[in-house]
Amino acid sequence: MGYGDAQALTCYRRARKVTIVKGIGATQERVDHWRSETPGCASRVHLNNAGAGLMPEPVVSACIDHLRLEAETGGYEAAGVRSKEVASVYDDLARLIGSRPQNIAIVANATAGFIQAISSFDFSPGDVIVTTRADYTSYQIQFLSLADRVGVVVKHAADLPEGGVDPDSVRELALDPRCRLVHVSWVPTHSGIIQDAEGVGQVCSDLGVPYLVDACQAVGQMPVDVARLRCDYLSATARKFLRGPRGVGFMYASDGALARGDHPLYVDMRGAKWVDEGRYEIDQTAIRYEDCEFPYALVLGVGAAARYALDVGIEVARDRAFALAWRARQSLAAIPGCRVLDGGREQCAIVTASFSNIDAKDIVAELSRQQINVTASLRWYGLIDFTDRQVESAVRLSPHYYNTEEEVDEAVAAIAGFVASR
Repeated sequence: MGYGDAQALTCYRRARKVTIVKGIGATQERVDHWRSETPGCASRVHLNNAGAGLMPEPVVSACIDHLRLEAETGGYEAAGVRSKEVASVYDDLARLIGSRPQNIAIVANATAGFIQAISSFDFSPGDVIVTTRADYTSYQIQFLSLADRVGVVVKHAADLPEGGVDPDSVRELALDPRCRLVHVSWVPTHSGIIQDAEGVGQVCSDLGVPYLVDACQAVGQMPVDVARLRCDYLSATARKFLRGPRGVGFMYASDGALARGDHPLYVDMRGAKWVDEGRYEIDQTAIRYEDCEFPYALVLGVGAAARYALDVGIEVARDRAFALAWRARQSLAAIPGCRVLDGGREQCAIVTASFSNIDAKDIVAELSRQQINVTASLRWYGLIDFTDRQVESAVRLSPHYYNTEEEVDEAVAAIAGFVASR
């Protein structure tokens, strides 16, 4: 790969037992190029890609150029001018996850895609939803809302001893004849663990239970193949490791879901046609999950982000980002009073660590003062998981392929200095 600390990268690869395929990789020249196209790199150390990655210039230009066109010609007229470019976004997103354009819907964010997906199911009192102990905060709240308002039963699968959902536990719970849906956050927001989404997908396929994957933190930092996941639905956002704009995301609906006639509870005139006074017909593609009011500038931005990620190479991005995260974990673990929290069989480019008697928000504030972007995960973000481990707050660092070893070291040194001063 040829950039920075080769020894750390070699150790990381051995730990993961990864076979590296020969290719151009993350050479110093390529990293310098990525950074030159990322304006934010000039003014700060950005290690909050799990919150919102820094957008590269092609993404920024795609959004701004279309806004200018709207200002000059009108919103509807600009959409007409760019209709071919908008159509190509579906191709780009499909390539990103191993799908086809007709299975892609563009939505406001990953949570919006999640809501559209679960609103396809007519839940009744006593129906069962199986989820994990580390699923994303908003989804856990929404499951509880369904329990309160509809009467569904929410069941949490057990974790493996090393952390992460146990597919066998999912199987045991999903064997309930009332099980209507299984949901997994592939990469939880409060932890660097990678859950066994493929193993759960095999269970759901065996049992014929619909399966929804939250890939919000996965898309852009690791390969995604919906065929391997065997999922009915997948939701993602643009703003995180994909490095797209905020306010837009996308979802996938499988051929099986579309053939069943699944569609959102509140389908609108973009997703369906009013054909008779008492009847509507849903679109044959995943567009049935979209809204009529479409943010075309952001759509073109997420398309540019998908192309940029594909040009970088998802495997290249993964290997470099994961190696930087490995470096951060090793360095953080040497700080007195630090507990690195990321478990499981495999960890991604999200690093979480708690510190004895120190509120993570105070560390985040100090690093912000030094122009270093990290964030805090609070206990209620991962209420079940963090409560089990007696974690009140954790610092979260999330490097990406355009970050450098020096930036990781600078952030860890700033944390160590702050901890030592307390």
